[in-house]
Amino acid sequence: MKLKNLIITLLIGMISGVLGAFIYSKIQSLSSNPKHELISDYLKNKENYSVHKVADSENQPNLLPDFTYSAEIGLPTVVHVKTAYNQPNYTLYDFMFGTSPRSSIPVMSSGSGVIISSDGYIVTNNHVIENAETIEVVLSDKRSYQAKLISRDPATDIALLKIDEKNLPCIKYGNSDDLKIGEWVLAIGNPFNLTSTATAGIVSAKARNININSENIAIESFIQTDAAVNPGNSGGALINTRGELVGINTAIASRNGSFVGYSFAIPVNIVRKIVADLVEFGEVQRGFLGVECADIDAELAKKFNINKIEGVYVSKVYESSTGQIAGLKEGDIILKINNFNINSNSEFLEHLSQFRPGDEINISIKRKDVEKNLKATMQNKYGQTSIVKTQSIELLGAKFESLNDYEKSKLKLRSGLIVKEINSGKIAAIGIKKDFIILKVNDTTIYSLDDLKKIIENTNGTIFIEGMYPNGTTAYYSFRL
Repeated sequence: MKLKNLIITLLIGMISGVLGAFIYSKIQSLSSNPKHELISDYLKNKENYSVHKVADSENQPNLLPDFTYSAEIGLPTVVHVKTAYNQPNYTLYDFMFGTSPRSSIPVMSSGSGVIISSDGYIVTNNHVIENAETIEVVLSDKRSYQAKLISRDPATDIALLKIDEKNLPCIKYGNSDDLKIGEWVLAIGNPFNLTSTATAGIVSAKARNININSENIAIESFIQTDAAVNPGNSGGALINTRGELVGINTAIASRNGSFVGYSFAIPVNIVRKIVADLVEFGEVQRGFLGVECADIDAELAKKFNINKIEGVYVSKVYESSTGQIAGLKEGDIILKINNFNINSNSEFLEHLSQFRPGDEINISIKRKDVEKNLKATMQNKYGQTSIVKTQSIELLGAKFESLNDYEKSKLKLRSGLIVKEINSGKIAAIGIKKDFIILKVNDTTIYSLDDLKKIIENTNGTIFIEGMYPNGTTAYYSFRL
């Protein structure tokens, strides 16, 4: 029995010795390895080490973005826009007998806007103020004003308001072309009537086309961000960390109507040009190149034997257009406009939208793998280089434009006068809607506003209007002078 206990004791001693030697050798190897010098030092001198939280260290640099400056600059410049209008209250009797409604229902909505000048100019979205009969603007300090609609541009969803005040805080324009993917931005607006709300995110993508604008010449080249934007944010500011306006928040990608991850803003370079046109001319002066382009992807590159996927593919050049005059041909690849790289049709339209009729631009193209530089002078939609002015007739309370060649070709018409804007007057009273095309008045074909004016001046009784809407629906209206 004693021998057995002795043997067990010896075995335990031997195992302990081997295990101790093994552990010592491992510690020695760790200590001699440069990767583990810090561990070794800690083991030897752990009484000299103190443990603390990084956030508690006053000397630790702040690696997170700081939006306090942007918020301080931006919040006073973003306003709450409240609108109201009366919607006709149709009854079953009205539908059955075609009578006008005898009552109306007040409809109110709200959004946001951004003060862009100290004398009271405010930019917002067109869809925020569409159909509005009254527009109220509430500043961040709770002061309230009745705003005047200067003008609007449905093609870019921009509207310009004006309030009668001076020395207002206003925001400085940035440059949306300089925005980088991954750059931090701040969205300020009034979601769900929660005034002066700021949310942060990064630029997720640029030149996004999400097909939400139904206008024929709609321009969509949105800045996509993951900053939280909800109903009521429309028309609000997208600001960079330097406190500069880089976009106007406009839309969200959502199935339930609320923010689920992505929001979209109109680039400020488009906004700046639209606002300048609305202030100077009362309407947008849009330049046209007269070409149609397509995005180049792997499938298109294979079809047309394109070696490198870059630029946009010229799929059509209109006859007598400035593009044709400049020398553009079908099959050309547009690489740059004024030294700015073009890689999508959205980018192409975005940069063209920054020019007026008469402006000269440089176009870099590739034709059969040979690069060339062309110069083109932008045209208006009538194929001229002059500024366009929409005309109005005060009695009718509307603005009109003659159909351009593209619209005539698309609708298979030879004449027509399109209703571009409706205020209070005869046109609104008889129920004509925006974009209605007047073809005949008192059985006389209408080619221009002068034709319409002559008929009104020489008629004392009833005016009969015949026309159609762009979807092909024909309609007839009449009123007494």
